[in-house]
Amino acid sequence: MKRRRVALTVSLPPDLAREFDTLTKDEAKNKSQLFRDMFRAYQQRLAEQEFFELQRYGARQARKKRILTEADVEALVFENR
Repeated sequence: MKRRRVALTVSLPPDLAREFDTLTKDEAKNKSQLFRDMFRAYQQRLAEQEFFELQRYGARQARKKRILTEADVEALVFENR
């Protein structure tokens, strides 16, 4: 099955456009390939940020409930079993 593509137009300041062109040559990729790779890397970074924020939230909630060690977690898990 052929994958459908959607063309996008992106405007960049001239200096950034030159850097992008240089990077395409350095990476031996065309502009579309490089943009896709950069966008996927950005998506991954956002997902990692969300994961770490969830970890921080969980740590804050655990501290509020005085769950400070793995032993505290185990005690809580097996409390009602």
